[in-house]
Amino acid sequence: MERHFDHELKELNNDILRMGAFAEEAIYKSVEALKTRDKELAQTVINNDTNVDQLELAIDEKCIDLIARYQPMAKDLRFITTGMKINNELERIADIAVDIAQRTLEIVDKPLLKPLVDIPKLTFIAQNMIKAAIDSFVKGDIALARKVLLSDTEADQLRNLIQKELIEDYMVKDGSTAPRAVQLLLIARFLERICDHVTNIAEDVIYMIQAKVVKHHPERLQDK
Repeated sequence: MERHFDHELKELNNDILRMGAFAEEAIYKSVEALKTRDKELAQTVINNDTNVDQLELAIDEKCIDLIARYQPMAKDLRFITTGMKINNELERIADIAVDIAQRTLEIVDKPLLKPLVDIPKLTFIAQNMIKAAIDSFVKGDIALARKVLLSDTEADQLRNLIQKELIEDYMVKDGSTAPRAVQLLLIARFLERICDHVTNIAEDVIYMIQAKVVKHHPERLQDK
């Protein structure tokens, strides 16, 4: 019984890894479509969202089934419930990638307002945060989870920089740039929201490992 339970926990691990890979790929493709003005790639992100939704439901059902059949306690129960939370966060991240793809389709036929430099940087931060957060869950690595939380400040700062530049250097100086600038503002905001969702994952991992709630309590990150 225990051996079979351990095998099913490993399967859950693998499913979360797949979900993380889907979310990360969706982010990459949505921003790559913006950079390369690729309508088909943007539409692929939108179309693939159904697969992500189906996997999310399958993982949720697996978690509920594991709890019902094995009635796990303590560490194993925290692992499964954390898996459910991470699963939901990753599905939301994939949804936001769809939002980015949709915004891309709005401006793909128009000239680029400015060279894309900071948005790809913010995308890179978001992707690295996802990788670290999923690794922290799979490996039970609290140091990685803490690293993710620290990275969120960098994402916020970069989003603010993008917002300031688009508003002050473009929209204020030339109102005709507003339609394109607004879409880029939204994309930067979406990427920052992705980082917020990844932060939630890291907080859940810390709870899973230490049974310590750090959400809304950043001072507890300093505790050993």
